[in-house]
Amino acid sequence: MPRFSTENIRNIAVLGHAGVGKTTLVESLLQAAGAIQATGSVERGTTVCDFDPRERQLQHSLDPTLCSFDHAGGHVNLLDTPGYPDFYGRAISILPAVDSVAVCVSAQCGIEQATRRMMEVALERNLCRMLVINKIDAAEVDFAQLIADLQQAFGPECLPINLPGIGGDTVVDCFFEHGEQPTACLSVAAAHTAIVDQVVELDETLMQLYLEQGEELNPEQLHAPFEQALREGHLIPICFVSARSGAGIAQLLDIFAKLMPNPLEGNPPVFLRGEAPAAVPVDVVADPKRHLVAHVFKVAVDPYLGRLGVFRVHQGKVSTNAQLFIGDGRKPFKVAHLLKLQGKKHTEIHAAVPGDICAVARVDDIHFDAVLHDSHDEDHYHLRSLTLPPPMCGLAILPTRRGDEQKLADALHKLAAEDPSLRIEHRPAQNETVLYGCGDLHLRIVLDKMRDQYQVPVATRPPSIAYRETVTTAASGHHRHKKQTGGAGQFGEVFLKVEPLARGGGFEFVDKVVGGAIPHTFIPAVEKGVRQVLELGAIAGFPLQDVRVILQDGKHHAVDSKEIAFVMAGKRAFLDAVRKADPIVLEPIVGLTIAVPAAAVGDITGDLAARRGLINGTSALPGGRVEVAAKVPLAELNDYQSKLKSMTAGEGSYTLVLSHYDALPAKQQSELTLAFRAGTENE
Repeated sequence: MPRFSTENIRNIAVLGHAGVGKTTLVESLLQAAGAIQATGSVERGTTVCDFDPRERQLQHSLDPTLCSFDHAGGHVNLLDTPGYPDFYGRAISILPAVDSVAVCVSAQCGIEQATRRMMEVALERNLCRMLVINKIDAAEVDFAQLIADLQQAFGPECLPINLPGIGGDTVVDCFFEHGEQPTACLSVAAAHTAIVDQVVELDETLMQLYLEQGEELNPEQLHAPFEQALREGHLIPICFVSARSGAGIAQLLDIFAKLMPNPLEGNPPVFLRGEAPAAVPVDVVADPKRHLVAHVFKVAVDPYLGRLGVFRVHQGKVSTNAQLFIGDGRKPFKVAHLLKLQGKKHTEIHAAVPGDICAVARVDDIHFDAVLHDSHDEDHYHLRSLTLPPPMCGLAILPTRRGDEQKLADALHKLAAEDPSLRIEHRPAQNETVLYGCGDLHLRIVLDKMRDQYQVPVATRPPSIAYRETVTTAASGHHRHKKQTGGAGQFGEVFLKVEPLARGGGFEFVDKVVGGAIPHTFIPAVEKGVRQVLELGAIAGFPLQDVRVILQDGKHHAVDSKEIAFVMAGKRAFLDAVRKADPIVLEPIVGLTIAVPAAAVGDITGDLAARRGLINGTSALPGGRVEVAAKVPLAELNDYQSKLKSMTAGEGSYTLVLSHYDALPAKQQSELTLAFRAGTENE
């Protein structure tokens, strides 16, 4: 039997900007709770969470790590996450596994770029949120101003549940025991009154006792409305700690174990049954007696354990030797080893209850975002999708050693399984494999791992820009494919029409053939021919998008008509229609967000203008920094990392996401079209 019940579990993600001390904070919590003997050091590479050689070298987390401890009758699962902007996708990929997030903020630096992003995505996922202010023992920190900044950025519901003592050496409780003691900013009484006022607003009975009868409320009375306030976003507690000195660590342990919601109290995740657009919400409850529903939020490829799937149990119970299914697959696997993870270490357990987080090893088919269940008759359940940042920074790669092509393919397959923010794209038209990540550092770490762990060194070069083609007007196309080679011939004739769709409309194929002019069995062959052009392009060698193809008419022959004939007829008719429909080349436009010192804003905006960028606006950030938002063609950003570093003396950072596709300027379009035509003629 498990050592604890669902009511005792707390699942919390530790998020925040790079350098705020998340890993050191987790280390201090583990040591204070007795889960480890001594506190490890990021600088010495001895922490529980940063065990990868690359993490030890960089002294920064690169991948989410699970650890846990027991405190005050509760079992707390903590997920330490990376803070570098390049690894934002990895950081938020674990959010479906938790009920609460603790967003860490440096007392020295205040609100940084990642702080806002983490708070926003946690709100979107309907998770309970709290703010943990670390490094309170730093010199010259204005705590009153920091609290005001947090309330301005995230709302007046951000209220301190404890306060730093003078000098930052201690932390004074404002909730459980709120005796008046000297603090570095607000009074304890004022902080206690503010948080109780906020909580009792959600409970009329307590409000009457507190406001009308003047009764002092104890923490037990406030527990239920406190949980409700967290669930509804009506309260965001602010906690103060120093992970280095240990100030506030004991109080934070109590807050995690006693105040943060368990899986029965948090907002349940949204599970759907069936595929879009017919998917419907389905109730998944933390009941151990119901059938199993578990969600895989992380996959790791271990040289000894094989593919390791880390999952949270949302419903039912899982135990060793159980037969489980993955998604809508019909082939079960046996849970031979059910593991509890503590950093890189693992221990075998016999069972896991709803709400717990554990792992299963040596399951080749397990993948990120998979739903595990124990009934082959069950309809396909899946979790509401998590929006990860699209990887936009790419490198074309090829093995440096002859014969390594298969090893490279295997390594890429494993790396993509581990990292949901990594994308591999094979481009037949350009004869290249492109590795896409969320930044230069992200790609460098992946390439280092490919070389060191999988022994596949690769050569890299800038990839071809992922241009697209589309049409701007409607046009008709026709082709008759007729071939006679002595025996049975080939015959197929197709009439079709193309129409432009709105940007992002994708592709539609509409069959409007009547009277059996083209037999039903050959319609898929026509679509197959059309899709061949979609993949390889019609005018410049890039995939076609945002187009509707309407199959109108055709002819067939009772003897000579074959599938290949209608594939060729569909392909040629589509090419004919596209060339009449005023085709254009589209280029990717990205949303660029840059955080720089205020003095560098002029240089930044001037450089963006030279890159055909459009400035959308600027906003002030704490610490004399400014955030610049712009839309820029991706083709203009090949060297932007080094250029930004030189313009800001290394103090600038940026993130980019795909915004939309827009028409390429006529000169560049003409160059691409001519180059494609010349290559086609040479072939």
